[in-house]
Amino acid sequence: MTQRNKNKSNFKKGSVEMLLLHLLKSEGDCYGYQLSQLINQRSEGVLVIPEGSMYPTLYKLIDNEYITDYKKTVGKRMTRVYYHLEPAGEKRLEELVEDYIEVAKAIETIMELNK
Repeated sequence: MTQRNKNKSNFKKGSVEMLLLHLLKSEGDCYGYQLSQLINQRSEGVLVIPEGSMYPTLYKLIDNEYITDYKKTVGKRMTRVYYHLEPAGEKRLEELVEDYIEVAKAIETIMELNK
């Protein structure tokens, strides 16, 4: 992995929680594969969240009571686990977005991208 890809990977890991919460707010309840596909599609392939990063983040969000999960039978035999945004998760999303905007503005200022 090149240094650039490694840096992009680290940045993405810090954004996964915010993106998952945002999608659950905007799309409603979703299952894991659906969430990863939405991120991939909406970022036009720039953000690809591997299962190894996404599911631990989802479990952490459940442990912190930001989301809940439930199983739903699809078809005759398939069961999917859906994730649901809780009020605490909406508040957490607001905090993460505020932090993101603050950091992005600071980076733009340092890089003088606003000129």
